[in-house]
Amino acid sequence: MREHVRANAADRPGIYRMVAEGGEVVYVGKSKRLRTRLLSYFRASYPEEKGARIVREASAIEWEYVPSEFAALLAEMRAIKRFRPRLNVAMKRDARHFAFIKLTAGAAPKLLAVRGPSGDDSALYYGPFHGARRLEESLRELSDVLALRDCRLTQRVVYADQEELFAGPARTPGCIRLEIGRCLGPCAGACTAAAYAERVRLARAFLDGESDGPLETLRAEMDAAADRLEFERAASLRDKLARLEALREQFDRLRFAVESLSFVYRVPGVDGDDRVYLIRRGRVRGECAAPRTRSERRALTSLTRHVFASAEPRGARVPTHEIDELMLLSSWFRAHPGELTHTRAPRIR
Repeated sequence: MREHVRANAADRPGIYRMVAEGGEVVYVGKSKRLRTRLLSYFRASYPEEKGARIVREASAIEWEYVPSEFAALLAEMRAIKRFRPRLNVAMKRDARHFAFIKLTAGAAPKLLAVRGPSGDDSALYYGPFHGARRLEESLRELSDVLALRDCRLTQRVVYADQEELFAGPARTPGCIRLEIGRCLGPCAGACTAAAYAERVRLARAFLDGESDGPLETLRAEMDAAADRLEFERAASLRDKLARLEALREQFDRLRFAVESLSFVYRVPGVDGDDRVYLIRRGRVRGECAAPRTRSERRALTSLTRHVFASAEPRGARVPTHEIDELMLLSSWFRAHPGELTHTRAPRIR
């Protein structure tokens, strides 16, 4: 494999695949200097080093060139999602910095703070946010205000309007939150499916920036506690309100940041292979070679109109399959702010 790399690989941007016997892709990587990166795998000083472990698993190396480092980043991400190599820490970029809100699927959805998407494509995700601990605290307050459950996902759900096929023992509350009125109790038949679905709708409206209902509820409870001279409870509610208001502020900043990642991005490529990327709300929605002729410029103008003229929902909700790309582009422009000089606002008229 080393001699194959020495004889054939060039020092230009590209991605590579480490392939095991039988054709399994065990690792995918990228580099802006492909030959140098591949040869480094054969210089490991110790058998336990990552490079040495990857080479031991592989029987062949495949690679392909791309025009630029940015193109290599996109190609690597897409290859990892396609092949799911077992030696990759898949989509780990900035995982230690970012967190997401996950609204689970199922009969009784709940709110979770997570590091990234799971295999549950039917869940809703909001983010990314900085500060996983603060996010967890805010979601705890939001769940309390809306009386959403926070029990394990495997907890059995039995609504009050759900008929059971077989009579069983009387259902009893499973946690203290139901007893003190902080959960509707979908595990104990204490609410109907419609009542719980309405609370989930309110949670989504808050997370989408369409409603301040949870804030208004807390504020009313705080004022009522103060009127009753229950100052300790009023202070506790004030702190809860502050955490939810901080979450709302994060949403506002996130919406601004995501919207700012909407532009036409021209990237110089090797041997004049420049590319144009149409980026909208932090995701690549179109890509083509940089136009050189009048007809190519007209084609780019038409593609730009198609990508940017259509209406899109505003808010912090992110489709599961687009989370990795949003994180990748956010990291790229944060690490390379000078690249923003190669962008321009889309002209769609």
